[in-house]
Amino acid sequence: MRLPDYEAWSIFAAVAEEGGFSRAAELLGLSKATVSKAVSRLEAHVGAPLFHRTSRRLVLSESGLSLLEQAKAIVAAGEAAEEAARDEASEPVGLIRLAAPMSYGISRVAPLLSEFLCSHRGISIDMHLSDAKVDLIGERFDLALRIGALPDSSLRARRLRGVTGYVLGSPDYLEQNREPRHPAQLGEHRCLSYSLASSPESWRFTGPDGSEAVVRLSGPLRVNNGEAMLPALCAGLGIGMLPDFICEKDIEAGRLKPILQDWKTPPIAIHIVTPPSTFRPRRVTALIDFLAEKLSAA
Repeated sequence: MRLPDYEAWSIFAAVAEEGGFSRAAELLGLSKATVSKAVSRLEAHVGAPLFHRTSRRLVLSESGLSLLEQAKAIVAAGEAAEEAARDEASEPVGLIRLAAPMSYGISRVAPLLSEFLCSHRGISIDMHLSDAKVDLIGERFDLALRIGALPDSSLRARRLRGVTGYVLGSPDYLEQNREPRHPAQLGEHRCLSYSLASSPESWRFTGPDGSEAVVRLSGPLRVNNGEAMLPALCAGLGIGMLPDFICEKDIEAGRLKPILQDWKTPPIAIHIVTPPSTFRPRRVTALIDFLAEKLSAA
């Protein structure tokens, strides 16, 4: 039995990430010859070239592209295993890289981090806020909060709670433009849309009798952050669909009114997702458990 060449996989990942043998060698503290030999060794083992080399450029081949994610996962697993071993005899310390959606991260996650950091003085957090999905492995994030239906992937996921999606508009708009009683009537209205939704051009509904309806959207505004839709909705520019944590205050204050409440939108939930490695530093486990307790209760 031949053991996997973990060193070669790690060096291959570094060359791909740095874009060259010399820069990877400098990063790893190795000679360029050692780096080149490791990549050649791996190419011989997999039976395919991993890079296309020219005098000016180094480009991943098709095989290299398909194997890069596995290489990154191997490196991440090794780093996590070493950290897990070091963690056993000490308090959790070090940096945690956390990704979260913009609005949810600001309103729900950020207020919790001060409490966590006060209890874990050796930990620091780098929080990246964006509604766009990040590459956890490629961008070296320890965990991310994601809202929606999770596609199949190698990532590990922990469900926190379901999210209620509301179709809503301002009371003035609904009074002046005849409130829809069936999703098909939304085609007569201006609909404000969220560009990062799985289907930004349409909304899908399931009725109380199990019937389905799909509505094509047309309206004056599309945004890549749900909170940015609120001023236009409250100003009566149309109808939108928003999750509970963004619109609940405006509903309670009477600025927005939910409609079509007998019709269900596709179910979504808040999840914590982490890279596939079974090894996890104690600092990351501590933050996951803390956020799970606080956000599930919320």
